[in-house]
Amino acid sequence: MNLPACGKDAIPLFSKGLMHFMKPTRFLQLVLSASLFGFLAGCGSIPESSLTPSARPRISVLGDSYSTYRGSIPKENATYYPQKAGNDVREREQCWWDIVASNLNGTIECNESWSGSTICNTGYKGRNASSWSFIARTDRLGDPTHILVCGGTNDSWAGSPIGDYKWSDWTAEELAAFRPAMARMLADILAKYPAAEVYFILNSELKKEINDSVHAICAHYKVPCIDLHDIEKQGGHPSVKGMRAFADQVTAAIRETEGL
Repeated sequence: MNLPACGKDAIPLFSKGLMHFMKPTRFLQLVLSASLFGFLAGCGSIPESSLTPSARPRISVLGDSYSTYRGSIPKENATYYPQKAGNDVREREQCWWDIVASNLNGTIECNESWSGSTICNTGYKGRNASSWSFIARTDRLGDPTHILVCGGTNDSWAGSPIGDYKWSDWTAEELAAFRPAMARMLADILAKYPAAEVYFILNSELKKEINDSVHAICAHYKVPCIDLHDIEKQGGHPSVKGMRAFADQVTAAIRETEGL
């Protein structure tokens, strides 16, 4: 392959040639950006000290107890991990999201997880959860390249209302139910973070109506849904072994979706 001479004229030809053969996902765009800067730096077009773009994914997590770890989430958020007894996860590095970031050579941009939180505004015992529900926290995810949403578990366990499918103009009353709230959540995330790759992670062993609703709503918004399976749990929450299986399944799904 004959590359053009170093300098400004090299940029469009070099970029166009690579992008012709590469699926332009956000992750690959970051890799391409870093490669271009390295190429130009080697040519002397820009100084080494100016190489600020990074190919490392910036991952934000929107989740419930499965994604918490004390000191890694906002201090006002309720946490589950680590437990003094009953679950063997004792370190942040054992958490699924930290493992995924490591697997993808990425960093955690934000972890906006809250133990016990539902996607909709109805929590346990019918409590108004509008201050900590998933739909109340979609604007707290920073500047991510990837957003991993892991929810629906508490909606299932709490017996939150299922509601009807609705794709716009949601009322406060409708957002107390799962289907309208799930749709609102994904719509908000896609609107607020248009450059990010968004994935929904669905826990195993949930109610069928939750599973079916998640699949339908993810399909509507064209958001990949990662269905977890065979996750070892202690006290209803992933163990160290379960966290590793969790992370491996998420990593594999991202790599397959983005052609990595």
